[in-house]
Amino acid sequence: MKTKKINLQGIVIIVGNYGSGKTEVALNLAAYAKKNGIDVSVADLDLVNPYFRTREAIKFLSDLGIASILPEDKYLKADLPILTPKVAGILRNPSQLTILDVGGDDAGATVLGALTEHLSGKKIKMLQVVNNYRPFTRDIKGCLKIKEQIERTSRLKITGIIGNSNLMEQTEIGDIYKGYEFVKTLADKSGLTLEFITSPTDLLSKIKPKSFSCPILSIKRELNFPWQR
Repeated sequence: MKTKKINLQGIVIIVGNYGSGKTEVALNLAAYAKKNGIDVSVADLDLVNPYFRTREAIKFLSDLGIASILPEDKYLKADLPILTPKVAGILRNPSQLTILDVGGDDAGATVLGALTEHLSGKKIKMLQVVNNYRPFTRDIKGCLKIKEQIERTSRLKITGIIGNSNLMEQTEIGDIYKGYEFVKTLADKSGLTLEFITSPTDLLSKIKPKSFSCPILSIKRELNFPWQR
């Protein structure tokens, strides 16, 4: 199945509310870009969520040859606001695609305020991951409220939307189509670009790409709760 190509380069900041699935999106976007010949690096700036963080997928990234910037080993299981010099370094000399996985809601975006100087003058896209099957983003008003909160806290503007509509293992084809219509309306009302939507890998073959005006990112789940590992 041939789909439109996702063409993202520069520094891409992935934000969203809790439960939006932004870390899974960040990981699968990194894998997609790497497989398409793009030099990729990922920085874990999620200092809020103790369960779903990029650092839980170190082996996955390493096996693909993707550089990952993480807190020091002694802090890997800590929930502390730790920003290492490596983060500043990756922003001074970014890869073709440098993905920053930021914590959920405005609380997680606070960390970006400390990076203002390092981000100044850089080519940046800040993308809001939206799952309309999650609390607080089930309507346009809720999505826009979270957008405004993240922008205010981070002191950066969101430039685009990623539709990640899913019900985890219960996701069906109809959920993907319904979610697409939702984020397309959100993009139109907010004036933002709909960069791409996602689909679980096992449903991708059942989707008709021509039904969508944007690319589709195949999502293979890489993260689990601690009790599932």
